[in-house]
Amino acid sequence: MQPETAAAPGVRFKMIGSTAVLRIDNPPVNAGSHAVRAGLAEGIARATRQGATAAVLIGAGRCFVAGSDLREFGKPLAPPDLPQVIRLIEEAPFPVVAALHGVALGGGFELALGCDYRLAAPGTQVGLPEVGLGFVPGAGGTQRLPRLAGVARAIELICSPARIPVDVAQGDGLIDRIVTGDLLEGALAFLADAPQPKRRALDLTPPAEAPERIEAAATRALRRGKGRPNVAEAIRLVRASAGQDAAAALAEERAVFQRLRLAEDAVALRHLFFAERRAATVDGLDMTQARRISRVGVVGGGTMGQGIARAFLAAGLPVVLVERDQASLDRAMAGLAAHLDKAVAKGRLSANEAAARRAALTGALEDRALAGCDLGIEAVFEDMAVKQQVLARMEAALPPQAVLATNTSYLDIDEMGATLSDPQRLLGLHFFSPADVMPLLEVVRAQATSDVALATGLRLARDLGKQPVVARVAEGFVGNRIYAAYRRRAELLVLDGASPEQVDAAATDFGFAMGPFAVADLSGLDIAWAMRKRQAPQRDPQARYVAVPDQLCEAGRLGRKTGAGWYDYPDGAPMPSPEVAAMIEAARQEAGIAPKVPDAATIQRQLLAAIVNEAALLLDEGVAQRPSDVDVALTNGYGFPRWRGGPLHWAAAQQEAAVAADQDALRQAVGRGFRAGPVARVLDQIRTEQKG
Repeated sequence: MQPETAAAPGVRFKMIGSTAVLRIDNPPVNAGSHAVRAGLAEGIARATRQGATAAVLIGAGRCFVAGSDLREFGKPLAPPDLPQVIRLIEEAPFPVVAALHGVALGGGFELALGCDYRLAAPGTQVGLPEVGLGFVPGAGGTQRLPRLAGVARAIELICSPARIPVDVAQGDGLIDRIVTGDLLEGALAFLADAPQPKRRALDLTPPAEAPERIEAAATRALRRGKGRPNVAEAIRLVRASAGQDAAAALAEERAVFQRLRLAEDAVALRHLFFAERRAATVDGLDMTQARRISRVGVVGGGTMGQGIARAFLAAGLPVVLVERDQASLDRAMAGLAAHLDKAVAKGRLSANEAAARRAALTGALEDRALAGCDLGIEAVFEDMAVKQQVLARMEAALPPQAVLATNTSYLDIDEMGATLSDPQRLLGLHFFSPADVMPLLEVVRAQATSDVALATGLRLARDLGKQPVVARVAEGFVGNRIYAAYRRRAELLVLDGASPEQVDAAATDFGFAMGPFAVADLSGLDIAWAMRKRQAPQRDPQARYVAVPDQLCEAGRLGRKTGAGWYDYPDGAPMPSPEVAAMIEAARQEAGIAPKVPDAATIQRQLLAAIVNEAALLLDEGVAQRPSDVDVALTNGYGFPRWRGGPLHWAAAQQEAAVAADQDALRQAVGRGFRAGPVARVLDQIRTEQKG
């Protein structure tokens, strides 16, 4: 057996008998950089020179190839590009086997699809997530995948960023064999079992299927993809695979890829890709201090407490749920059981997995049940005195090394910790409802929070599959503080002449998942009402204040849960409310306002101005670590459109004069008490970082 040598940086080469083994070695995830592409090209050429009868492509470390190196995507791609490498594989005089483990994503999976055969270790995941990054597969993915799996299935897979488990991929015809045991030995055995001829996916014709099935898949994909241009292009390219001219289809795919990878959507989504990874870090924090969490205590079994418990159970962590009385505990346990039953009935969860989660859940009435937990989190009523009492009891019951957490949305965690014996153990873990679904998790570092507790919180976020954003203590932390400013501006727009439905329509036209008034009705108007009542003693009586939300709550219109809020819900769907319109008109008359209806563009820019100004303020105060963390928080927790990259990324791309005019209009609309953030300085910082 020939010793392993470097074909080029990023790829190692050796001969085992007459089989060439090309091992991709570009830590940490074998990203398909220029060095890897050059190494593969040289490796195939070297195997040909040495008379190889077959070749195996395999990854070193923890995966095959986790995707192309996105750092290269904002500039011209140096040759050889990936289509050229795949062409060399297809033209090689011997069969090439891709041996996959870990993940094979994006360009990594396109590389595998360009090989003659694909083998995979158990647990491998594959996929083409390019559409989720604003562009389309550019190395044959839209042409080879439908020839193997069918056009409808290819539309479904390519237009979704979801990873495909290896057993599903094998059922789709994308994997030839699942190899147990040593992967390389399995690949060599596969080649030795029988002569394996060359087999190009491009020589196949997509399986026949009903046109209606393809149309249905395309319609679903466009709807899920919000009709973004790259989704439509991906569908068009996949459909082209049913034609006869594969070379022309590949050329068209590459041209679309090259155009879209430099378009606004892709630039914005690449920004988020790197921002989300950076948000999970704190400069100078030693993550090796993080403690492993193996059992969790949740105190409070209401809606949020149940969601938090579900999130931990889904991550395979046993949960002790503590409630104040038997009736409350029974309701909470019944609610959790009903949720599991519903998930099984809908096919989202297997019966065995549901049974495992039930077995991992324990209900209790006594705090001493927390004794075996590594983490305790309270999810009780949003009241400082109540939370302080609960946290004190939890501190006494938990082991001394356990981390103590609060799920507060607004309250001062420094004040909470002041009554604890060891406030270093306390941090905020602010989940978003429903806690087992929403990706964002604000990890709040109080003044006394230790590095150990902070590192543990960040590691826990990763284990839960959550996107963390680190915040310092402030009213509403990062997300809710910005959202409160956004909501206040929306309410002032209504007071000055817009209707709630006009504001909501402008927000969704911009790309928000929902408008601010629809969101308020969904989450419940009483949540913000409680905050306003708490803040009332500090409110400037001369400042502009919209009383309509308070009046809605006083009238029992708390949102969807009461069947009425900013909207009426006669049949479950929101309808403009004459009662609310009358309240708004009365408020205008009382304030002496002659209403002027703004256009949609003005509404949008004023909503964004409020977000950007508040973001600049909290960055200036050190509440958020960096501007990109704000973008991560708003896109992962508040429905801000991902293809715009987040509010600060969006604002940095606007003309400076337009941003200044928007901020001036915001100042005039808010009036007395308005605080101007250092918007120009923050945006200049972002632009400088982008150039660098």
